[in-house]
Amino acid sequence: MYSTSGANASLLRKPIYLKQATWGLLGLGAMFALSRIHYRTVARLAYLIYGASLAALIMVTFIGRTGLGAQRWLSLGPISFQPSEFMKLALILTLARYYEDRKAELHSPRILVLPVILTLVPAAFILRQPDLGTALLILLTSASIIVLMGVRMRTLVYLAAAAAAVAPILWGFLHDYQKNRFLVFLDPGLDPMGSGYHIAQSKIAVGSGGLFGKGWMAASQSQLHFLPANHTDFILAGLAEQWGFVGCLGLITLYAYILSKGLRLARDAREPFTLVTSLGIVSMLALQVVINFGMVTGVMPVVGVPLPLLSYGGSSLLMNMLAIGLLLNIQMQRFMY
Repeated sequence: MYSTSGANASLLRKPIYLKQATWGLLGLGAMFALSRIHYRTVARLAYLIYGASLAALIMVTFIGRTGLGAQRWLSLGPISFQPSEFMKLALILTLARYYEDRKAELHSPRILVLPVILTLVPAAFILRQPDLGTALLILLTSASIIVLMGVRMRTLVYLAAAAAAVAPILWGFLHDYQKNRFLVFLDPGLDPMGSGYHIAQSKIAVGSGGLFGKGWMAASQSQLHFLPANHTDFILAGLAEQWGFVGCLGLITLYAYILSKGLRLARDAREPFTLVTSLGIVSMLALQVVINFGMVTGVMPVVGVPLPLLSYGGSSLLMNMLAIGLLLNIQMQRFMY
């Protein structure tokens, strides 16, 4: 964040990396605390956590703080946070608890009714903010859990058909700028100085990095502010410009290491709760990485998904560190009991 802001950044921009460092320290503390609480305690509180997260989402609708044209934040004194970020983890825990309570009914189509409702309700509130990226992540994470739990293929076909039928209706609820992002994805030259400007500048930044990059503090696209959101959703473009293909490959390796550890926990799981929780967290992180890499390089539409543990955003950083803390918890309890 510091390197993409430029050496001569204004005083208003410099505190960005300091704020993120503060959230990072808070996240480390929360991650350590959650790793020390037995995951069975978390399982018992899953429905309560979901209820609190949903209540916070509802509060955003009425008293949420608005910024950049979106009403997504709740303020607690000097601190503002996004309840939608924490709903990602809350939903995973709730589905894990739900499937554990009904492990004898896993192949019954009726078992899908409540998970679908638990997913669609928060997704609707998040889409209203509007936050298309987070809403899609919640839907895709839930869908991945449903698939991984062994739902029959016929049921999946029915769900896919229903989603296809509803898609044209949902298109009508999207804001104009969201529609334009999809149209620009289909035709990159449609609006190069408007809706297509963002992705065009991102491609220039990524491509100009080459194999080894331009070097530290040499990201002209970011430092000269040609690239919007260079510290949030498009921070990868700034990294690619400075460190090139090799730097991006190193980043992918780090993500692959974390995801592989989560998959190993799921493979060795002894109960449904740890299985679904591990798979859900891995799916959530993997989806964020794939979608962010895809939209920054222009192979996916821009939907506003941050890069986990790297993009600016205190709520996102804290939520992802809590998720990793839960994986650490499951890992440690395997050897203690």
